[in-house]
Amino acid sequence: MTPDLEAIFARPIAHRGYHNADDGIIENTPSAIQKSVEHDFAIEVDVQETADGQALVFHDYTLDRLAEGSGRVIEQQSADLLKIHMKTGTDRLWLLQDLFELVDGKVPLVIEIKSLLRRDAQGDFVRHIADQVAAYKGSACIKSFDPDMLSIARGHQPNVLRGIVADGAEPGPDYVRYGRVDRFILRHILHAPRTRPHFVSYGVKDLPKAGPSLLRSMFKLPLMCWTVRTRDQRERAARYADQIVFEGFDPDKSAT
Repeated sequence: MTPDLEAIFARPIAHRGYHNADDGIIENTPSAIQKSVEHDFAIEVDVQETADGQALVFHDYTLDRLAEGSGRVIEQQSADLLKIHMKTGTDRLWLLQDLFELVDGKVPLVIEIKSLLRRDAQGDFVRHIADQVAAYKGSACIKSFDPDMLSIARGHQPNVLRGIVADGAEPGPDYVRYGRVDRFILRHILHAPRTRPHFVSYGVKDLPKAGPSLLRSMFKLPLMCWTVRTRDQRERAARYADQIVFEGFDPDKSAT
């Protein structure tokens, strides 16, 4: 493992920040990020493309669940989005560059690029994020479920660390656009010769699987697994992965 990857995998990774809705700390917000920094946890965040090509730190494709707004993120300008407050707590929506300024290299960042599954793989957006990560002075990497996004990042900023997000790719709403062969390719990361990921981020419930296990054992790609919430999942992660993306407990104490 390279020193840059070692830094990212050195500590447990807080899923969307160290959040707790009961305390008014909402996922992917400045408050959740600050709590992660205070606990010295690495941080995984999600970014969505805005209408003007900016990276909004937000998981959902629409605003309705968490923010005092509605509609799809991709249809709204970043200047308008930044005025919107979360439904609870004091935070407003914010951009990736704002997150970089807050964290300022204190802990590693894992940035998941959410894909709209377009034919162009949102190429300009991916390149914009890759450029931002390349310019950032702290430890950071990108990852995505979309192999085409990784290919674009590889071609544009090959030195920016990139990971593939995957799981068992079973039939269901998340894979409605994919046939059996495509799901098999995603499940076992058979696109790796094209995407050349530096690491794998795999669903803990679907471990072990041949693809990620082979990449880890034979090609020495480190494996983080998501999202670990229980003691059983943490024990599974300890057997099959190098680091956890966690939620709902403090991994420096005991898992629930």
